[in-house]
Amino acid sequence: MAYYDFQNIYTTEQWHKKQAWITRFLDKNQPDIIGFQEVFSSESLQSLLEKAGYPYYAVIDSPTVIDDFIYRSPVVAIASKFPITEIATVTADQQAATLLGLHDFHFSRKPLRATINIPHVGLTDCYITHLKSKRSLFDDPLPNTIVPSDTALSRFVGQRLGSWGSAMLRGTEANLLLLAILKQRESSTRPMLLMGDFNDEISSSCLEQLIAGNVFGMSDSDIERLIGYYRLYDSWNLFTQHTEQPNLPRPPTHYFGAKTSVLDYILLSQEFNAQFLGSLFEVSDYHTENKHLINSSFDEDGYSTDHAIPCVTLSLRS
Repeated sequence: MAYYDFQNIYTTEQWHKKQAWITRFLDKNQPDIIGFQEVFSSESLQSLLEKAGYPYYAVIDSPTVIDDFIYRSPVVAIASKFPITEIATVTADQQAATLLGLHDFHFSRKPLRATINIPHVGLTDCYITHLKSKRSLFDDPLPNTIVPSDTALSRFVGQRLGSWGSAMLRGTEANLLLLAILKQRESSTRPMLLMGDFNDEISSSCLEQLIAGNVFGMSDSDIERLIGYYRLYDSWNLFTQHTEQPNLPRPPTHYFGAKTSVLDYILLSQEFNAQFLGSLFEVSDYHTENKHLINSSFDEDGYSTDHAIPCVTLSLRS
């Protein structure tokens, strides 16, 4: 099997090393629920997870396969030790998309909703997403009618437009995903959890609406009373509040040369926010699995993942 193109083909030994790395991660961290953002071989992953103690698995799409063995357009998936009672593809509200000036809008990767029966919490809507990357929205040169092609100006302008196009798509995906999540919250009244590769900092203009709590023209008391129920909270912020360490440096999840950033997030509804009196759980621990990136051993980590993995522990409030 190869991923994206022929140059990335795995040998049998490399494939076994990748599977072994995933198994070691699961054995070490023992997550009850885990999301996957780039799944190329779903059947192989499901088989590995079953052996590792995850009897429940969900995927709602298939990657594109070229020439029988080159896999492109990977999909998202979720695995759980707790029963998955419902699976659904998250779709964009086309009326809302039209209001944004977009017609027949579709997510670049289909988000997944899995309803999981979590002990002490009950049925919880868990979402997995992989938002549009920062890679240019288009690779082809700009048409001559915009600027002369094969010039430095064409490359410069093309990169600017391509980058902004990706940002617009990523922001649109984030906000239409949020709309779908909140409509589901309104109808199901279930707790909610969103995790995935957001491909941007959550403080960016593209993504900040995911955890925004302000409503212009509404008083703070009304916002707290009426809007908190619908909000998503960054698990890192909930953890630092719980430990009373607001200035704790946040570990990055992506490394590019000397530059680091946080691209991967776990967002939670107020049922997991200890500041909400009705919450049952609190974020008691948050750590980022990054040994394979900052202190790696090629024999063990050579075929791992290029992102660090955020892990959150939710504990019953005492």
